Amino acid sequence: MERVPALDEPLKKSLGPATAKVMAEALDLHTVGDLLHHYPRRYAERGELTTLADLPLDEHVTVVAQVADARVHTFNGSKGRGQRLEVTITDGSGRLQLVFFGKGVHKPHHDLLPGTRAMFAGKVSLFNRRLQLAHPSYELLRGDSEEAVDVWAGALIPIYPATTKLESWKIAKAVDAVLPSAVDAVDPLPGALREGRGLAELPDALRLIHRPRTKADIATARERLKWDEAFVLQVALARRRHADTQLPAVARRPAPDGILDAFDAKLPFTLTEGQQKVSKEIFDDLATEHPMHRLLQGEVGSGKTMVALRAMLAVVDSGGQAAMLAPTEVLAQQHHRSVTEMMGELAEGGMLGGAERATKVVLLTGSMGTAARRQALLDLVTGEAGLVIGTHALIEDKVRFHDLGLVVVDEQHRFGVEQRDALRGKGKQPPHLLVMTATPIPRTVAMTVFGDLETSVLDQLPAGRSPIASHVVPAADKPHFLARAWERVREEVGKGHQAYVVCPRIGDEEDQKKKTRHSAADEAEKRPPLAVLEVAEKLGAGPLAGLRIAVLHGRMHPDDKDDVMRRFAAGELDVLVATTVIEVGVNVPNATAMVIMDADRFGVSQLHQLRGRVGRGSAPGLCLLVSEMPEATPARQRLGAVAATLDGFELSRIDLEQRREGDVLGQAQSGVRSSLRVLTVIDDEEVIAAAREEATALVLGDPDLTAHPGLRTALDALLDKDREEYLEKG
Repeated sequence: MERVPALDEPLKKSLGPATAKVMAEALDLHTVGDLLHHYPRRYAERGELTTLADLPLDEHVTVVAQVADARVHTFNGSKGRGQRLEVTITDGSGRLQLVFFGKGVHKPHHDLLPGTRAMFAGKVSLFNRRLQLAHPSYELLRGDSEEAVDVWAGALIPIYPATTKLESWKIAKAVDAVLPSAVDAVDPLPGALREGRGLAELPDALRLIHRPRTKADIATARERLKWDEAFVLQVALARRRHADTQLPAVARRPAPDGILDAFDAKLPFTLTEGQQKVSKEIFDDLATEHPMHRLLQGEVGSGKTMVALRAMLAVVDSGGQAAMLAPTEVLAQQHHRSVTEMMGELAEGGMLGGAERATKVVLLTGSMGTAARRQALLDLVTGEAGLVIGTHALIEDKVRFHDLGLVVVDEQHRFGVEQRDALRGKGKQPPHLLVMTATPIPRTVAMTVFGDLETSVLDQLPAGRSPIASHVVPAADKPHFLARAWERVREEVGKGHQAYVVCPRIGDEEDQKKKTRHSAADEAEKRPPLAVLEVAEKLGAGPLAGLRIAVLHGRMHPDDKDDVMRRFAAGELDVLVATTVIEVGVNVPNATAMVIMDADRFGVSQLHQLRGRVGRGSAPGLCLLVSEMPEATPARQRLGAVAATLDGFELSRIDLEQRREGDVLGQAQSGVRSSLRVLTVIDDEEVIAAAREEATALVLGDPDLTAHPGLRTALDALLDKDREEYLEKG
């Protein structure tokens, strides 16, 4: 019988079934290898005590500290029926209260004498405005036996990501049991690469990260393990890119004097330098005989739609069709309207008054009437329609194309990979793919999350776009600031402009059903988020009385939504009170002011997206971020950052630092454990860029990794079934 490789050994064999069960359920660790790759979160030093001063509320923590004081209090009469042990621990930076009740008092009362040092683990809670741990687990750090002196004197104590059922020191003991197996770890890095970069061998790195003697040991281990993560991931992405270059596609070159030339000739402005450069990159890709896979990222309002439309027209010129996939009906209708307006008579193919080189532009959404839908489907299958714009209704089985040459996906982060894949499958051969996003992505994230796509960046704003002034309005501390905000809205309307008011919630019965318990961290969090319907009513009766106000949200009938948007765009409404349905693609140049209520409930990138809806014309824009959060909170600092800069790339960086990365292979939502443990896409830009270069070169020379069995094994471990599919479709 074949021997199971040491790192694939199930944990129950080495740790026993009970511990193995808890490790599997609580931490998703199943094999010896899983446990060896469960690295310490940080290290406590014998001589340097953990800071109690900044413990996070409601989190499970492990601290190393000394007992300062221990007292037993008796309650429920003097017979001692109820006892409470209160222990105060200190680490020089702060103090923390530990509480034990009832029968659980005796052992800690005996163990935790003043002066005793120990590791304590538990969930931090707030009681009488003081931080405390109720019934924490603890492990005494005794220095009497020779072995203990050896372990603790000067040693760095690893603190592992732990759970209530499994304290850090229990994980440490389990790691001790399996650490000898590290010598059998298969090294994924080619020897030449490892030696060339002076990296430690894998067994040494695993030993050093778990049981370092010095801080230099930790640095050596982390540097090596970061390379493993970056390199294996980049090899996976490089193989995807390589496989794509092997696929056949129809080269699409615009015909001279075709619809693209006619479109360019009637443009009332010249393209920015950035638009011209990016268009050239796209046209070069379209002219090749393997499918383009390109990510087009650009600031809100940088003219991405114009670049995408010119690419779509180039494909129509070459006899093919182009589809644009939008995440919402509102956005699909908006794109359809703006594309037909930009094209004018060129969008009236087959109609009276249509230009000679015109094509038909059809809209396809789920809520269309049967007759309109049937006509749209017919136009697609006959090739009458060169351009189609739609929601995921485009992906349905019934939809057939005459010759699909290009798929443009708008706002990538709203589309599942499966949907992209389904649409790509509708071409006779794989169509070219252009993914657009208005959420700026730092370069390293683009290299990891979208590593199978080539990236183009539009970072200039077209001429005529106006600056947007942003301010935080502290509604709780300074209510008169909020009153002034509504005066500003009235002033803008007085000048003939329009305004948005954005709220996090709709406020209908559906919302009430969804109400969730809020954390008791503070009062502002306790009340439900402000709702569109309530805010619109209050504004109409109060500070904005007399103005023409309407509401817009995702649960309205599509026709009603479209009607409201049309009236707002036509200037028949002064103020639109809406949810984030206006976040992407809504273009009303006359709207100059936006007030975002409960702005702290939105993410940084989302606030930046929303803000991009104003200042789209010649008049300057104003964005007011209203929040009741106290000044010192992280939420308020986040709003301050948004108000301080209009640079979306800078904000996306802040956003990522605050949220920390999920699983960059796209599995963040499904709760799959992150494939990144020591690598951070923000701080390790150089490692990621270097790993991408090395991976690309290696895959070019050996696409099947025949000469690198260790790397293949690591890839198989990284690309479990789900992730493999993700990359396949990505």
